[in-house]
Amino acid sequence: MPWDAMEHEVSTVMHVRCPDRVPEEVYRQVLGQLAELSPVVQALPPSAALVELKGALRYHGAGARRLGEVLRVRTLSRLGVDVRVGIGPSIAVAATASGQIDSPGGVLAIDPAHVAEWLRPLPVEALHGIGPRQATELRDYGIHRVGLLAAVPPATVQRLLGGRNGRLAADRARGIDRRPVAPRALPASATVSSVFRLSRHCTLDGAEVRAALLDLVVQLGHLLRRRDQTASALTLTLRFVGGPSWEKTRRLPEASAHEEDLRLMAYRLIDAAGLQRGRLTGLVLKAEDLADSGRIAQQISLDRTREARLAAEQVSDRIRGRFGPGVIGPAAAFRHAS
Repeated sequence: MPWDAMEHEVSTVMHVRCPDRVPEEVYRQVLGQLAELSPVVQALPPSAALVELKGALRYHGAGARRLGEVLRVRTLSRLGVDVRVGIGPSIAVAATASGQIDSPGGVLAIDPAHVAEWLRPLPVEALHGIGPRQATELRDYGIHRVGLLAAVPPATVQRLLGGRNGRLAADRARGIDRRPVAPRALPASATVSSVFRLSRHCTLDGAEVRAALLDLVVQLGHLLRRRDQTASALTLTLRFVGGPSWEKTRRLPEASAHEEDLRLMAYRLIDAAGLQRGRLTGLVLKAEDLADSGRIAQQISLDRTREARLAAEQVSDRIRGRFGPGVIGPAAAFRHAS
């Protein structure tokens, strides 16, 4: 059968789930493996993604299930990560399928002709897009299975779940989901981290925490400028003794890679944590929503002090580039900052 004809009769949407809490770096590498299969990849952070396989079927000369198996072998052999791959004729069906695969991984492909039959016995909470509250509401009215939900008139489902939510639930129970896979890359980010001295394992000293944070700001700023990138947001993660952590993100007033701007926002983040007696084991500072610095308009500040700092920053970057990143410490970088 010609490929053009087959594409109308086979499932072409792939939904991929990585393990929970997969590191961002590994997640990005998985997205890279997906891009080798198809150019139409939609990142769904923090650990999932969608792939449109229509063109890929013809290019690779293989079926959708075969491509899912190839992906799983590649992520296992190259990254040491197993994935759950659901394949269906729509996003909702593919995502529901991937959710039915037991950990650590596997491939489940649903043929378009068998979608209704496959969905019918599933519990309503297994249907993609149905949250716990919606599932409870449906169960209270005796709708325990997707098949029963599909049999209920859409108007009734809308009265139970609300207009838009009810309409979507009724459609998806029938395997209907007209959303296309929209190519979307994971926003670029850069991360630096610090662990407190092994001899102490943790710290209660606020001055030591600030010094470590300042060091991260210097590292992060230098990294961004070396890449010719700017950050639109900062995320600070505090790690405490025993495993718990605290995380907060704030957007910068303007995209920047300058240490002064990053320092001010980093201090606001640490102040927001309200640390008193928390025993910290480490810090992680992440720059998010990165963009090429050449695309960001820079205004003249008319602030002589700031312009002098920016000029000194350029000199510092040249020194670090020649003699190494550790040749200038944070104390020197910010001796006139406060």
